[in-house]
Amino acid sequence: MMKMKKIAALLAIAAASGSAFATNGYFSHGFGIKAKSMGGVGIALPQDSLAAASNPAGMAMVGDRLDVGLDLFAPIRTATWTATNGAYNRPLEDSKSGRNLFAVPELGYNKMLGWDMAVGINVYGNGGMNTDYGKVVISGAATNTYSNLEQMFIAPTFAWKINKNHTIGVSLNLVFQNFEARGLESFAVATQSSAPESVTNRGKDYSTGLGLKLGWTGQISPAVTLGATYQPKTSMSRFDKYKGLFAQQGKFDIPETYGLGIAYKANDKLTVAADVVQINYGAVKSIANNGDKFPGVAGTLLGSENGSGFGWGNQTVYKLGMSYQYAPNLLLRAGYNHAKTPLGSTQTFFNILAPATVEDHLTLGATWTLADKSELSLSYMHAFEKKVTGVGTGNGGCVVAFGCGGAVAVSGHPVDLKMHQNALGIAYGMKF
Repeated sequence: MMKMKKIAALLAIAAASGSAFATNGYFSHGFGIKAKSMGGVGIALPQDSLAAASNPAGMAMVGDRLDVGLDLFAPIRTATWTATNGAYNRPLEDSKSGRNLFAVPELGYNKMLGWDMAVGINVYGNGGMNTDYGKVVISGAATNTYSNLEQMFIAPTFAWKINKNHTIGVSLNLVFQNFEARGLESFAVATQSSAPESVTNRGKDYSTGLGLKLGWTGQISPAVTLGATYQPKTSMSRFDKYKGLFAQQGKFDIPETYGLGIAYKANDKLTVAADVVQINYGAVKSIANNGDKFPGVAGTLLGSENGSGFGWGNQTVYKLGMSYQYAPNLLLRAGYNHAKTPLGSTQTFFNILAPATVEDHLTLGATWTLADKSELSLSYMHAFEKKVTGVGTGNGGCVVAFGCGGAVAVSGHPVDLKMHQNALGIAYGMKF
């Protein structure tokens, strides 16, 4: 009873602080400090009780344990105006987002029911986006440009070993997200939004949804394990306070994802693993709708069915990691993660709020096994700076969205975006 009370208290703490900032689009590059230190791999290589976040089937392979972790995430975001074309432009100006440190908690618990079944729960930040420029970046506003999106998953999980080599699992995803925006008064008018009273400066709004994640792992040989996972699109309730900003009157669904993984145990000390994950941002209108005609072009009013969005495409994520048992009580890890930015050069204007530009990530980490067999794990991630240059930069023409008069029309917006990131994580794991 006392143990369950402690677990419930930890769940409450994690749920109360579910902020997250992410790096594969707006998704995290991995889930669990151990996985994060290996480029995010986890579909075929469960390492702790956060395994369900990557593949629910993995919970039947990690034993009875509790894991608690915290990732300190530091993204450096910059938006740069590079031309002077219209009322919404901040001419020739660099703007850096001021808030650069985010705490991302995680919690996993797993209990075996005999040798072949497991039940557990994961609490983790799925992803998010934040910009806090500390000044007016989009002209015509009365307040500083700010946006914040946070997503948290609470995932009760069941996993079953069908036989000694094959395992299946399912997680019920209870999804919570919140959003807030300020400094978008220029678009809170009838010519720009279908609901101008619900565009900006409305405080935090909340959205909930219910979804599933399915997974399989198979021990193909003593050295090779395969895995597969699928998560259908999760329908979320609307952000009513921002129904004039996001398409479909404030809908912001969680996109469909699926992936394949392989883990190869080269010898008693070295394991190499790789995942390929597909994130289908393109099926969520508020994320995918074209933003290069933003704002106010006929049929693209903010908040409408086909309202302008971030213009993100689908994203394929490649993850590679390795672990090496350096000493009986010390396991070393390293990894690499690559995913092409989901936004293009004609989509930079709306993405001032969400500059998801980074593509390449390098990760390192280690786990120390303590005297009582508990574990202390560390991870480090660096995402290299990536710049997306907005169409219209230095071309002498004007941008369609701002009105051209007699000038040459150029699709896009004269704003460049760039970002680099660092993250440092720590986790404690207890076996019982």
